Amino acid sequence: MFTGIVEEVGTVVEAAPGRLRIRAPQILSDAQLGDSIAINGVDLTVAEMEGETFFAHLMPETYRRSNLGELEAGDLVNLERSVRPTDRLSGHIVRGVVEGVGELASLTPESEAIIARFLTPPELLRHMVVKGPVCIDGISLTIIDKDEESFSVSLVQYTQDHTNLVNRKPGDRINLETDIIARYVEQYVREAGIAGKVTEAAQ
Repeated sequence: MFTGIVEEVGTVVEAAPGRLRIRAPQILSDAQLGDSIAINGVDLTVAEMEGETFFAHLMPETYRRSNLGELEAGDLVNLERSVRPTDRLSGHIVRGVVEGVGELASLTPESEAIIARFLTPPELLRHMVVKGPVCIDGISLTIIDKDEESFSVSLVQYTQDHTNLVNRKPGDRINLETDIIARYVEQYVREAGIAGKVTEAAQ
């Protein structure tokens, strides 16, 4: 589990089919083989460490669901180690399981903040609510606006300085993970409705 609070912006050293190597001196200071690290919000396992870099394997499903297949050497990525039981949950509950990708539509300055708008598939938008949480490329953010095809968040100065979002350009694809609580509630309501109809039909 993760919190969506980015610890370090790492640099891609190697991006080959099924493998990814990242330079990340900060988070590797106490990392071990087998640890979970979220890369742009995708939970991956440290398979090898060498100096200031670590290596992870990628499955075909990861490429289908995320933007990791588009990474190239030199790209910046958001990194977070898995949360420990004693850590504060400063962001929100993030599983590191990317559900799909959206597209950056615009970055608009607003005083010291930047409003970022993302075009988003409807199957993900329905699990988003204004003032609710969303994980964007591994970053825990709060939704401030939503319409039929997109949602917006406000990037404070700290987020601008400590993540890769301001380096993105309109048209870039970003990883999305919606609120797990919203997904559980939807499934429960749907299944309860089906069960209720079956019960009524049996009477």
